[in-house]
Amino acid sequence: MTLEVTHVTDVTDGEWAVLRVSGELDLVTSPGLRQSVHDVVAAGRHSIVLDLSEVVFCDSSGVGVLIAARRLMRSCRGRLRLILPARGAVDGSHVNRVLGALGVRRLFDVYPDVDAATDEESRPLSA
Repeated sequence: MTLEVTHVTDVTDGEWAVLRVSGELDLVTSPGLRQSVHDVVAAGRHSIVLDLSEVVFCDSSGVGVLIAARRLMRSCRGRLRLILPARGAVDGSHVNRVLGALGVRRLFDVYPDVDAATDEESRPLSA
């Protein structure tokens, strides 16, 4: 299976860049997500939502890309939000389970959907 990254721009008056990610996030495909995040930042966007609700598999290299994206956004005083619904990608969010098992989910602001992630009044889900 491959990874598909769809860049959706101009969400909530153009403040948030939304990247919808689907498929497998692994050693082979994670460089594509890394490049997509870098492209968005290079284009001047510093508020990014990664919609990972349709990612069916994530290994340590995928987690590494998410942590690197967090570091990049912090370095440019930007914001990174993840969409990891409790019941996504057929049987539950695989990424949510992996981040929880590794003890790094608390590093991310997690939201249930794009509307919540792009709403300034919405609060992240608890870790």
